Amino acid sequence: MRYRRAVPGIALLAALFVATACQGQPRVTIQPKEGRERSFQVEIADTPAKRELGLQYRRELGADQGMIFLFPNESQQTFWMKNTPIPLDMIFISHDRKIVGIVEQATPFNLDSRSVNGASQYVLEINGGLSRKYGFMKGDSVRFEGINGDVRE
Repeated sequence: MRYRRAVPGIALLAALFVATACQGQPRVTIQPKEGRERSFQVEIADTPAKRELGLQYRRELGADQGMIFLFPNESQQTFWMKNTPIPLDMIFISHDRKIVGIVEQATPFNLDSRSVNGASQYVLEINGGLSRKYGFMKGDSVRFEGINGDVRE
């Protein structure tokens, strides 16, 4: 008899846990001018140490995952692929959440500087080739969900 009473309570707790977990996942959503919007669950690199480490040493990155780099100010951002074994697309985003430019298919383990013409305050790294596949372009709108804009220098 106690078991029957507990089941609805357990089901309710499980549903609340799932709903809360889904809400807390930071996401970056890109709305291309042509095509449907795409969302990526992201890790946040908002300190110098996290930005320096980035996605180095990662051997896998899910198709809907990425890392968002948050910088204190908008400026010319430069990246490299040192110790990064997977090809990445780097999407440079302005303070007003528009794509400034994209570096596609950055070569793994490469020390060449990667940047775009123009200042950006955020950079989203996703699997190489997804920007082209989804039609992301300069000027597309970007939305952040569950991401606090505070950046630690």
